Amino acid sequence: MFGRKKQAEKPPAVAVQTVPRDCRPGLFAAYPKAQSAAERRLYASLRASVPMIDAAIGKIIRLVGKFRIIADDPSAQAAADDFVRGVRVNGSSMGLAAFVNEYLDSLLTYGEAIGEMLLDEKQTGVCALYNASLDDAGITSGESPMELIVYRRDAGENRPVENRSLVLASLLRQKSGTVRGTPLLEGLPFVSEILMRIFAAVKTNWERVGDMRFAVTYDPKDGSFSEENAHRIADEWKQAMRSDRVCDFVASGDVSVKVIGSEAQMPDCEVPVRVMLEQLVAKLGIPPFLLGISWSSTERMSAQQADILTSELEYYRAAVEPVIRRVLTTHLRLAGLHGGFDIEWNDINLQDAVELSQARLNNARALQIEKEYGLEGNDDF
Repeated sequence: MFGRKKQAEKPPAVAVQTVPRDCRPGLFAAYPKAQSAAERRLYASLRASVPMIDAAIGKIIRLVGKFRIIADDPSAQAAADDFVRGVRVNGSSMGLAAFVNEYLDSLLTYGEAIGEMLLDEKQTGVCALYNASLDDAGITSGESPMELIVYRRDAGENRPVENRSLVLASLLRQKSGTVRGTPLLEGLPFVSEILMRIFAAVKTNWERVGDMRFAVTYDPKDGSFSEENAHRIADEWKQAMRSDRVCDFVASGDVSVKVIGSEAQMPDCEVPVRVMLEQLVAKLGIPPFLLGISWSSTERMSAQQADILTSELEYYRAAVEPVIRRVLTTHLRLAGLHGGFDIEWNDINLQDAVELSQARLNNARALQIEKEYGLEGNDDF
């Protein structure tokens, strides 16, 4: 009596309207806009050349902190804990935290990161995690700008990976209209070049000052100058300077010895170096005192810098949390475990926890006073 209802067809995917029709991104169409190998070498050389940059990225990764999984199902909780502690990472490390740290390191340095999940032989779970090198793989767009495709560079050709569900890819602050992330080091090459040039000049000047060069002038008053006497004085001077013991230099006539460049003054580099370091600190988002810079600052200023750092760390946690969720979800589903879970991050530091608890206490007291005086919901209070 009742006829079977016709199954409703799924509406087609809505196309992105802000992409020009004549240049819609197809497979690898956005690859020329991708990050080049030269840019990656530049960012890597920045970390190797400027210790402050490398130290700042390392501190950000460590300050992001550790996390633990809170699963709804007790059986899934045990499996998640074992996986977080014991999963193999890159062949030499263990633990999901090690994979996340390397993943975040690539995100901060290059603005993008790629990882891969490796299944066991029976495909009952994820047995290992691998952080891919950006020189071996890349990210591009598919038929739609909303679709990201990971490809590998194979013999000069870009080929998409076969099993996309096991590949992880992230872009840090993706630039509009491109498949490119924004590295934390973007904008620092120019500043770092000036800083390194100042350091190189200081090195050269101190080499000259520390290893002094002398100008020996022989001027006989009687006019009896001879080349033989000049060579003899030069030999005696060399012997006196190269001797391994204290040796006097004795010469006849009017002989003057001066240090080359003694009249010149060392240029003061404190102000320009500080200006460049301020630019680095502003870009990296790390308070100066965490980088060993003893600039004068008040206690209130240090507290504000700590609050700013806390917000930065929360942003980086949000950037890697989807990766953690996808890895754990894949592992638990392959193991036949269902149910949700939460990711609980450790407190960034004790000071933040104390300040948050004090703020909650102040809010509770204010609410209590409002109730006592019947001022609840009064915006003028």
